[in-house]
Amino acid sequence: MTDNTAQHVPHRPLILIAAMLAMFMAAIEVTIVATAMPSIIAGLGGFSHFGWVFSIYLLTQAVCVPLYGRLADIWGRKKVFFLGTSLFLLGSVLCGFAPSMTWLIFFRAFQGLGAGAIMPLASTIVADVYGPDERARVQGWLSSVWGFAAITGPLTGAWIVLHFNWAVVFWVNLPVGVIAMLMLARWLAEPVEKQPHRLNITGSVLMMVTVTALIGALLQAQIAGVWLLLLLAVAAGGGWLLYKHERSAQEPLFPHALWRSRIQLAGNAGNLIIGAAMMGISAFLPTWIQGVNGGTPLEAGSALAMMSIGWPLASTLSGRVIARTSYRVAALMGSILLIAGCGSLLLLHSESRIVSAGLMAFLIGSGMGMTSTTFLVAVQNDASYHIRGICTASVMFSRMLGSALGTAVMGAVLNYNLALRLPDFHDPVQQMMSPAQRAGLSGAVLQRLTQQVAGSLHWVFFVALLFALACVVAAKMLPAADRPGSYGVGES
Repeated sequence: MTDNTAQHVPHRPLILIAAMLAMFMAAIEVTIVATAMPSIIAGLGGFSHFGWVFSIYLLTQAVCVPLYGRLADIWGRKKVFFLGTSLFLLGSVLCGFAPSMTWLIFFRAFQGLGAGAIMPLASTIVADVYGPDERARVQGWLSSVWGFAAITGPLTGAWIVLHFNWAVVFWVNLPVGVIAMLMLARWLAEPVEKQPHRLNITGSVLMMVTVTALIGALLQAQIAGVWLLLLLAVAAGGGWLLYKHERSAQEPLFPHALWRSRIQLAGNAGNLIIGAAMMGISAFLPTWIQGVNGGTPLEAGSALAMMSIGWPLASTLSGRVIARTSYRVAALMGSILLIAGCGSLLLLHSESRIVSAGLMAFLIGSGMGMTSTTFLVAVQNDASYHIRGICTASVMFSRMLGSALGTAVMGAVLNYNLALRLPDFHDPVQQMMSPAQRAGLSGAVLQRLTQQVAGSLHWVFFVALLFALACVVAAKMLPAADRPGSYGVGES
């Protein structure tokens, strides 16, 4: 199956629906679990460790994404997708039966091992069955799933914990995942690979050690202490050994053609930047709304949901822009939207309306939707069938790595500013976001906290703006006149 024959694949709409179901299952997992966490903590206890419920899932997921991408190129998309999805669903079942917070964290790690296959392979499968001129449009459909999940996830999670046991938030994945697998088993046909392949075991181990140390260091940067230096040293050493090994490996995890392509490098750099910039709004805009503006969690969630609406709309529009102009123009347009959105966050003040924050989030989501889809489609169109899996997975891993990097950098910027501005207050953000603690503050103290926390968050938004500006550099790395329809790396 090559780019020339992809448009003749039968049952493409059904394959697309199966991929969208898989994407929805992975997308709703984050928001639905977050909504149910108060009920989970009430049932299991262990509040001090609840952050690991999310961190360990993201860590094991990120570690496996590149490996699944390479395995999909070697063993075939269906086999690896079924393997990852089965692990994910088994982990979901076990999470529902967790007797304690410790066991829940362990089962979430197992669940993340499977989740690493779902997003990159669903996107790769869709790229396999649709031709270069159509990929931007169908990737827009996949992006719309994330917007829908961001809105329905919290509502579904709240309804489940209100009427059922919290375990159901994990078990709701089962029918969706099973249906997606059955549809792909029935309608997705893959070419028979006659060339023997051998899995790069040494490279896989080195990559997992490197990625685990790096992501772990970034996720736990605020509390790791001296262990942070050790993790970074392990990541640097593992990365160097991986680089040396990959240069001489007969079948490297990351094919050499990937690093020789400007499009591949631009796609990975762009998604690293997008992932980092995204944390400026995902993690810290709700903090502004609830802490500085005194809004409710519902208002913060509603404003943030605007990003999830703008993302798929711009993602769908990017297909038309690419077809009429080029990858570079579309990526630059998205970068401008991202810059405008991140820059507008600096205009927020304590009296800003929630609707203003929502419009800024919409603008940022639109920029991210256009840039991320453009970079992904450019990468997929540039890659031949036998390396498209690892190319797609590499782009998605870059975005995950960027999110971890953005969280670490912006969290450090916020904590440094708070320590500098409010040295006599312990956890001032928590005091402002908790309705009970906020009500107990005097007017003068609340005013001081509001001003200083707002100033600290403005520095966070400024860092997000710097990341957005860097996206322009990644966009300009794309060849000026390239658009869908030409062969790329790995073609013979």
